[in-house]
This record gives sequence, structure tokens and C-alpha cells, in this order.
Amino acid sequence: MEGYLEIVLRCISVYFFMLIALRIFGKQQLSQLNTADVILILLISNAVQNAMVGSDSSLQGGLIAAFVLFLLNFIVKRIMLKNKFLGNLIEQKSEILIRNGKADFTMLSKLGINSEELNEAMREHGVEHIKDVKLAMMEIDGNISIVTTDKNQFKETHYKRKHNHKNLQGTN
Repeated sequence: MEGYLEIVLRCISVYFFMLIALRIFGKQQLSQLNTADVILILLISNAVQNAMVGSDSSLQGGLIAAFVLFLLNFIVKRIMLKNKFLGNLIEQKSEILIRNGKADFTMLSKLGINSEELNEAMREHGVEHIKDVKLAMMEIDGNISIVTTDKNQFKETHYKRKHNHKNLQGTN
């Protein structure tokens, strides 16, 4: 039983380390993975596996580690819902990219969004000119949402950065 308690404590330590590291190293959301991001995640998972289970490579050790990670994730999400301060500390917030036809170049630069990505997001939403954008936001899930000034135009789409597009509804 002592070995399993060690696995639990190791998993808790690694979970919180990864939570802090992902928060520190930027706004780039997991829905925007490029090849380098996928490689990084695979290597990190391999690197921290031994840190979590130690020398215990048994089925029980692996299942305990997985259970602890699921449980921790569940608990952290519940805490974030109930405690706004911790939620804001852990979770990124939405950022305004364009307001009333004027781009916030400081925020675009901070988030690493270039003009081609912004134009691509606008095209995904059926918008030709930046002056037609009432509001564009980088959402916490990595999507760019765009609200236009055109009242007749209502196209529901999602633009995910790093060329990971998904139309939810392709009709106007």
C-alpha cells in the first residue's frame, strides 16, 4: 500500500507542475496543436511517466496513476467553477483582437497571431474587410470568434488557429 501512496503523491506533484507550466508558457491552447506541439506533448508524457509511477510498471500502478489524474482534473475543474480567483489564475481569459473595425496589434502580437491568420479567420466567417468586424475575440479554447456589423450575415463557424478548421454549420 505504501508504494501506491507514493504513486498518488507523485501524480499530484506532476499534475500541478504541468498545470503551472502550461499556464506560464503561454496562451497557445491545446486545440491549436501543430507538429512541434504534438511532439512536445508526447515527449513530456513520456518524461513524466516515470516521475509518476517510479519503478512500479505494473498494471495496478498505471491504473492508480490514471485514476489520480482523472480525479485531480475533476477536482481542479470543480474548484475553478466555484472560486473565480483560482479559476482566473489557472484558466486563460478571452482577448479582444478587433473592436469596431480596428485591430489591437499589441494583443495580436502578444498572442502570436499574424495578419494572415487574422484574415483567414475573417474569411472563415465570411468577412472580407476588417472594417466590417464589430468584434473579434480569441476565446479560451483557442477559437477566434467574429461578430460582424452586417445584420443579414449570420454564419456560425469556428476558426481554430494553426490550420485546424472545423465548420459547425456551413449554411448562411
